[in-house]
Amino acid sequence: MMRDGEDVRFDWRRGGAAAVGLLAALILFALITLVAYANDARERALNAERQAYDVALVVRNVSANISRAEAALGRFVLDEQPQTGGIYSNDWETAGYQIKQLKRLIRGDTEQERRVAELQLLYRTRGEELALAARAAVAGADQNGISYFYAAGRSDTLRKLDVKLNEIIVSEREALRERIEQSQLFSAEAERLTDYLSLLGIIVGLGAVFLGVVAVQALRQNAAARRHAESEAERALALEEAVRDRTQELWEANQALKQEAEERQAAEAQLRQVQKMEAVGQLTGGIAHDFNNMLAVVVGGVDLAQRRLNGPRREVLMHLQNAMEGATRAAALTRRLLSFARSEPLLPERVDSRGLIAGMSDLLDRTLGERIKVDVEVAPDTWPTYVDPHQLENAIVNLAVNARDAMDGQGAMRITAENVRLAANEVGDVQPGEYVKISVADTGCGMPPDVLERAFEPFFTTKPVGKGTGLGLSQIFGFAHQSEGEVGIESEVGKGTTVSIYLPRTEVAAPVRVHPAVQRASDADAYVPGARILLVEDDPRVRTATVGALEDLDYEPVACAGGAEAIALFAGQEFDLVISDVIMPEMTGPELIRHLKANYERDFAVLFVTGYVGEGESDELRGYELLRKPFTVGALASAVSSALARIANEQPRPSAAAAKG
Repeated sequence: MMRDGEDVRFDWRRGGAAAVGLLAALILFALITLVAYANDARERALNAERQAYDVALVVRNVSANISRAEAALGRFVLDEQPQTGGIYSNDWETAGYQIKQLKRLIRGDTEQERRVAELQLLYRTRGEELALAARAAVAGADQNGISYFYAAGRSDTLRKLDVKLNEIIVSEREALRERIEQSQLFSAEAERLTDYLSLLGIIVGLGAVFLGVVAVQALRQNAAARRHAESEAERALALEEAVRDRTQELWEANQALKQEAEERQAAEAQLRQVQKMEAVGQLTGGIAHDFNNMLAVVVGGVDLAQRRLNGPRREVLMHLQNAMEGATRAAALTRRLLSFARSEPLLPERVDSRGLIAGMSDLLDRTLGERIKVDVEVAPDTWPTYVDPHQLENAIVNLAVNARDAMDGQGAMRITAENVRLAANEVGDVQPGEYVKISVADTGCGMPPDVLERAFEPFFTTKPVGKGTGLGLSQIFGFAHQSEGEVGIESEVGKGTTVSIYLPRTEVAAPVRVHPAVQRASDADAYVPGARILLVEDDPRVRTATVGALEDLDYEPVACAGGAEAIALFAGQEFDLVISDVIMPEMTGPELIRHLKANYERDFAVLFVTGYVGEGESDELRGYELLRKPFTVGALASAVSSALARIANEQPRPSAAAAKG
């Protein structure tokens, strides 16, 4: 019995010691778990702190790049130098890239994602405000760029940008503060549990009196547990130190990557500049080559005509015709260059695409010849567009001539027009919306991929020498983009090529202009023999030639060299028509007409003559006839008749010449 009782007491003691040990082990395990949890919370806080630093750095970089971009734009609108414009473009695009980087950094935080989305919207809005000044400066619009920049400076968008950036930083700092407070809370709990563990050691020590050897063993186990806990704490400290070292290494690597990115950006900018200079050199060489050829024809023809003035009349006329052909080709090349550079003045109207294409049938038949079969297919519900009708006609004729040459002057050509809806960048850089698609398709040789890739390059042509300038598609490209449209090419070797012009559907409420060939009951040109014409031209040679041409056309011209002299002449005489150059010293042609319209209650026709018009002046030419230099006597006669017909249709009245008679 005694043995049995001793065994029972031994089992009870052993079980009690085991229970106490198990309890202590559980408490120790809980302590270790909480310590590990506290370390994890501290690590998360450190990660959050690093993220906050990264977010703050990116936000400051965005703010700095936006500020630098606006400063560069300010310089750009003043000096209009391409290098300054490049600085503005690079800084502004860098800011946009950094906003995308900021969006990746705050991924998962709904509120921050909302703020970054609002920041992107403000960035795009600010970019549109500044783009007006940038485009004006690129176009060389003088004071318009400064005006747009001043208007953008008064906008509230920049302040909203700064406020939104500050909100992102403040929110990130508040989130970081909350995580640090949580980490401190868990650390305090771990220390409190460590105190409880010490109290447990005291209880176990007191129990040693009652448990004897078992208590001693328990104390040993407790001591071992303490040593293990201390080892874990030291290990945690070592791990924290290692994390800190690793964080420093990552920061240094990040700085190295940033420096490398800056060096790469500088190298890319230098490469782009080299490419630009190479393109300018190629363009300049092409222009010089073609102009020298054309000037050689003009100079040679005039020189030979002078030498043979006393010779056979047919031979003199032949040389003069050669000179005229060379001058005409030079004028066409200049106009194509202006269209390619998007500097040719556009006088857009609300155009009926269906009527315009249908009315070009006779012109296309004369241009292409009888061996080309032209099939025109235009949808009856084709939308109207808001474009320069003359430029659109030239574009269609250029495409038709290219198609004829691709078919060696014989084959079938198809011209179509239809309504399409395009998504963003579906064709080139087109914006989403509704467009009129005008296509010219041929069954010619087609283009291989290497030729197709260079189709829009200036002076690039596969035609033999003397058959083309290489500016046809470049001119169409410039016209389409200047009209807020796009150009697309589809080609397959041996099957043919299709070139499509996409022009935006117009919402302008204005009368639709159809092609003159399909207009009904059109009055004859208002030819008024003896009509009095005031000619304002600052170039004496052009003035003399124009006066002679007008006299040959049985008009009565009165010429002057500038706006002040024209105002004085207009005050004392009656004129049926005012012909004015657009760009003149002291007072431009549109300024002169505005003055005359505002100060004299007379009805008179207006004809503007120009060799080049900047984008800023083209708006003032709408509603008037425009004659581009150089011009022939026939072109002058047609323009004068059209101008007189326009004023006659607006308000019939007797001419000054008739009144005089």
